[in-house]
Amino acid sequence: MSDTEDLTAGPAPEHLDLSTVQRWSSQALNWLHTSHSEGHGRLGADATIDLTDPDNAYKPLGEAALAASLVLRDGVAGAHDTRLAHELIDSCWHRLHEGDLLYERQLRHLTLTDPLELYAHFARAGYRHQPLEDLLTAYAGLRAPDAVEIVPNRRLAVANARRIIGAGREPDWRQLAAATWLGVTPEPWALEWSTVYDITHTVFHLTDWGARPHGLPPHMAAYLSTWLPVWVDVWLEVGAWDLVGELLIVDACMGEPACGAEPWRHLAAAQHPDGLTPRDREPVADDPHRAFKDNEHTAVVAVIAGTVTLARMLGTSHTPVPA
Repeated sequence: MSDTEDLTAGPAPEHLDLSTVQRWSSQALNWLHTSHSEGHGRLGADATIDLTDPDNAYKPLGEAALAASLVLRDGVAGAHDTRLAHELIDSCWHRLHEGDLLYERQLRHLTLTDPLELYAHFARAGYRHQPLEDLLTAYAGLRAPDAVEIVPNRRLAVANARRIIGAGREPDWRQLAAATWLGVTPEPWALEWSTVYDITHTVFHLTDWGARPHGLPPHMAAYLSTWLPVWVDVWLEVGAWDLVGELLIVDACMGEPACGAEPWRHLAAAQHPDGLTPRDREPVADDPHRAFKDNEHTAVVAVIAGTVTLARMLGTSHTPVPA
């Protein structure tokens, strides 16, 4: 499939224009690739495992790797975007010293989960580090990692990372899901910013970013089918583009999208000519580094939302693509 091919001929519902979805996602991937190529979000040459501020560069590397790994997994991008995804994740892997940085961080910090979660994105795309996998498998047999007091959707993130890598026993997914905010299906008007993100990430990990839609318990799927379009409308009115994008990923992870074309048109209209999609209606900083810091996550969301939606609508298989 070429990057400019008209996707509207696919089996998507008539109200969803897949060419809009594809363009928004493709331009976001190009912006993300360019930004990383220009050095934004780069770990310094003297970076160690004991990062004083992991969110400064370590987290953006993981988010870029996640987006690239899903582009490669779902296989709905054209040749140009597929090449960019390969180059992006390869660059991230290199910056992590081909996994050595993750290995050393996990070796010295037993209960940290970020090395495991970050490594899963690379493993999905065929990048493997055997000593790290052996270490993760050994740690999965200990009580301490599971005793760490983290919020329920974070436990799902750890469980899904272990599932991708093949490290550790199969958890009780139903029990893990029931402990989340979404598992209780609270009154829909009780949502606030943080709980919306809790809901989206619960869906991401239960379904492995759309690869396992059956992983979402039926009562949670029914609740989302009813309220997701309402929440999208609310956050569209607020102009929270980043959060709207996350909700559209949820929409695709559940199966056939139900939110219609309107949110996609809003997000596409908000996107800048260079591919940057602002996180909200606030002015974008003139400084390129600040603009990257503020809007990098929204680019990742755009790439994932478009990729998973296209994969669902076009019926592609979710198979790993070797590096």
